[in-house]
Formats: sequence, structure tokens, C-alpha cells
Amino acid sequence: MTRRVLPGLPGTLGLTLFYLTAMVLLPLAALVIRATGIGFGGFAAQIGSPRVLAAFRASFGIAFLAAWVDTLLGLLVAWVLVRYRFPGRRLLDALVDLPIALPTAVAGIALTELYAETGWFGAPLAALGIHVAFTPLGIGVALAFVGLPFVVRAVEPVLADLDRDVEEAAATLGASSWQIFRRVILPPLWPALLTGFTLAFGRGIGEYGSVIFIAGNMPGISEIVPLLIVVKLEQYDTVGACVLGSLMLLASFAIMLTINALQSWSQRRLGN
Repeated sequence: MTRRVLPGLPGTLGLTLFYLTAMVLLPLAALVIRATGIGFGGFAAQIGSPRVLAAFRASFGIAFLAAWVDTLLGLLVAWVLVRYRFPGRRLLDALVDLPIALPTAVAGIALTELYAETGWFGAPLAALGIHVAFTPLGIGVALAFVGLPFVVRAVEPVLADLDRDVEEAAATLGASSWQIFRRVILPPLWPALLTGFTLAFGRGIGEYGSVIFIAGNMPGISEIVPLLIVVKLEQYDTVGACVLGSLMLLASFAIMLTINALQSWSQRRLGN
């Protein structure tokens, strides 16, 4: 007799497939069908406009740089949380997840207030000639803010599982702190760092709420793709919005496949 995963509910597989089809597959399929219904020429014309290309450069380019910043800072934060014990550590650990729990619009307003030319951080930076709010740099700040938890949570468990005896053995053999970090600690962390980077990058290219307030939203300069989709919908250009949405969907699938590949690689490395 076959044992069911959920006893007493024989239709679990059918319900699951129905739910995924109705809530995920059909809406995404409708988006792609509407976008491709205009033909290759119309599709190319939609994505080939200077404004659209500039929005993609802003979204993907700044998200890529912000993910690199998050990778470096996330490794540092994870290291402190795992390797040190200090008063307020639990509070700091909880604050790491705050960008995920915080509504993105609230984060955007808070960052704008901080980094505007009259804000706590923005005023001294403006005195140095560095303008953050309403510039592409502001987009990077917002994306780094929302992406940091993904790197920390990807690296933290791997760092906690590392065998400290190997580090002590390397130290007794005369290895310096930098050599221990580079040759003993960093190699097993690479899969987790790459996973965290990919997650932060994926969150960044689709971020909207925390960006629109601090970006300035100037076409060709600080306009991101999610905002341009909203603009096209407000202009009743549904087809153009679907084209941009389908491209973002394709990017999301590519990121998901990359994350799965990195996780499989990480499991194989840990298994060896």
C-alpha cells in the first residue's frame, strides 16, 4: 500500500497542481502571450528604445554593483555574528532581517530622509560634493539596503559549520591570519557567497518600493525597469508593459536556475 505524504487527503497532488497552474503558470503564460503577440518586429521595437535600454542598464548595472557591496558587507556581518559574542548580539542578528520585514515604501522614505541634502547622512556628504538622494547612487544605496540580509543568511550557517580545528592546525604550522582566511576559510564559503550574491542581485533588479522615492526617476538616468512598467501602464501601453515584464520574468528564471545550480554545487563540495 502506498503511503501518502498527507494522510487522509488523497487529492494533495491534484490540488497542488491546480493551485500552481491557476496562481502561477496561467498569469505568467498570459503575460508572455500578450508580449509575444505583437511579433518579433514589434517586440524588438519595444525593447530597442533608448529609454527602455537606459532603464535596463540602470536596473541591472546598479543591482550588480549593489550585490557586490552586499557580498563584502554580508561576509563581514556574518563573521561578526558567528565568531564574536558581545552584548546586543541577538538584537543585531534580528536587525539583519529588518529590510525583509520592513515595507519597501517605508524603507524608501526613510532612506530618502537620511540621504537628502538636508538629511543626517546627506548633508555632510553634500558638503563633500557627494549627492546621494535623487541620483543613481541613491538607487545603489536602496538596493544594498534590501539585499544585505540575503547574503548574511546564506553565509552565516556555512560559516558556523566550519571546523575550527583546521584553522588552529594551520596557525600551528605558521600560517598568517590572512593565509588562514584565504586558503582555509574562504574556499568552502565561495558557494554560499555566490548564492547570496545571486539572491541580492535578483532582489535588486525587481525592487520598486524602496527605490522610487530616492532615485529621482529621471528617464535615461535614474529610471528603473519596474518604474517604467508602471509608467507604461499609466499611459495605457499594456503591450509595452507586458514586453518589459516578460523580459524581467526571463531574468528571474535565469537567476533561479543559477541559484539552484549554485546550491547543487555547494552540496557536492560539502559532500566531498
